[in-house]
Amino acid sequence: MEITEVRLRLVRDPGKLRAAASITIDGCFVVHDLRVVENEGNLFIAMPNKRIGTGEFRDVAHPINNETRDYIAKLVIDKYNEEIRASSANQD
Repeated sequence: MEITEVRLRLVRDPGKLRAAASITIDGCFVVHDLRVVENEGNLFIAMPNKRIGTGEFRDVAHPINNETRDYIAKLVIDKYNEEIRASSANQD
C-alpha cells in the first residue's frame, strides 16, 4: 500500500483540531476526514468516525496494525508541518 496523495485543510480556530486531511491510497481510493489533533503539545492523527446510538464515536475507517497507522500518521503530520512552514513564510 502506498499513500499517493495527502491533502490538508488547516484550521485556524483555537482548540485542539489543527487540520482535516484526506489521503489517497494507491492512486485509486480516498479516505476523507482524518484529523490532525494537538494534545499537550503532541500531534496525532484521529481517524474518520461517526457517533453511534450510545453517543460514543466509532471509527469508520482505520488501519489494522501499528505499522500502517504510523505510516499514515507520519505522512499526514509531515504534510501538516510543511503547510505550517509555508503559511508562516507567506506571512513574513
